[in-house]
Amino acid sequence: MASRICSLAGRGLRQILLPKYSQQSFVRSLRVSPHLLATVPFNLSDIGEGIKEVTVKEWFVEEGQKVAQFDNICEVQSDKASVTITSRFDGVVKKLHYKVEDVALVGKPLVDIEVDGSEEEKSSSSSSSSSSDSDGEIKTTAPELSAEELMPTLFKSLATPAVRRIAMEHKIQLVDINGTGRGGRVLKEDILAFIDAKKGPPKVVCKAEEDRVEPIKGVMKGMARTMTAALEIPHFVYSDEINVDNLVSVRQQLKEASFSRGGVKLTYMPFLIKAASLALKHFPVVNSSVDSKCENIIYKADHNIGVAMDTPLGLVVPNIKKVQSLSVFDVAAELNRLMVLGMKGSLKQEDITGGTFSLSNIGIIGGTYTKPVILPPEVAIGGIGKIQKLPRFDSTGNVVAANIMVVSWAADHRVLDGVTMAKFSNMWKHYVENPHSMLLDLK
Repeated sequence: MASRICSLAGRGLRQILLPKYSQQSFVRSLRVSPHLLATVPFNLSDIGEGIKEVTVKEWFVEEGQKVAQFDNICEVQSDKASVTITSRFDGVVKKLHYKVEDVALVGKPLVDIEVDGSEEEKSSSSSSSSSSDSDGEIKTTAPELSAEELMPTLFKSLATPAVRRIAMEHKIQLVDINGTGRGGRVLKEDILAFIDAKKGPPKVVCKAEEDRVEPIKGVMKGMARTMTAALEIPHFVYSDEINVDNLVSVRQQLKEASFSRGGVKLTYMPFLIKAASLALKHFPVVNSSVDSKCENIIYKADHNIGVAMDTPLGLVVPNIKKVQSLSVFDVAAELNRLMVLGMKGSLKQEDITGGTFSLSNIGIIGGTYTKPVILPPEVAIGGIGKIQKLPRFDSTGNVVAANIMVVSWAADHRVLDGVTMAKFSNMWKHYVENPHSMLLDLK
């Protein structure tokens, strides 16, 4: 019978099947026990931090693909970090509810997965939708399909899985295509010809440029929320210039040795970060935070120093944990790791949360002066400009060329005053201008 159906595909199959197999008996033969297969929605669970929506960045599965528990389903990006979602079921993916770059909501279905009915019963306490007829047969109460509705299903057997996938991607029913393969099989060439025929001749349309509207989401949405909160903080700024002649020399001497130890790139930032940590030991209030009503100050035990980074997803501020316990080389290695993840858009939640103090290096893109904005709940941030060769007077009054860098500190004036920030800045400046002195205070 199967060979006869194939040979007569597209030539009145309904007239041949229906007289011999009534619609009732044909559908009856396809009834399935509710304990065989069931399609269940796989909802996006709460990923913490009060996040209500995420952006789908990549699918690791496609419709029709088998998955097992703990297989990766997709990667999503919140306004703080990227998260990989894994499956809770064994089964077959029946539907993807979102496209890449769509916004998915917590608690709503990500995908539909067809699972064994018994597994579905275990994961849901909903009542069964089955009934028993007079001869004891168990059947679902879902609407029975007519022979007309079953025709496309029958025709799917006349094409390879790859061809069926192309048809599905272009939303084409195989029943609409005259197959040229053996026994009426639909070939890839048949689908492509069908698509070209639907397109018709290309149309030349000249359109004027129009405004483009994009929703604020992902990292940009997180930045908007953080900066709005920062407006509630009364900022003040203290600036100074630093002579980094000695730092330039020390970094030049050590960068090759650093790269030979695991390929770690040694920039100026690890020295500036470590100098900040050493200064924070003397001024712990700069490494503090305040509660929402500004009634308590929390002095942070660890120096988790954030570094502002420009990434393809936007501005992010991952932080290096426990800098007080790290060497300059250790800081450089961790900074390298965070930069690689940032450029890939793969920073994790733990990389960008828990910061206690931040630095922003605008000098890396050519900036000299800035007024940095505090990242709540932190109380201070430093903005570092580029290093310039400028004329300055030496200790004997002679004009010499000097490597000069400008720093600007923004502080929360509710808990910090100008004198405290000036003293902190002078301590940091001492370590930066005399990098060898850091060795004396390392533990």
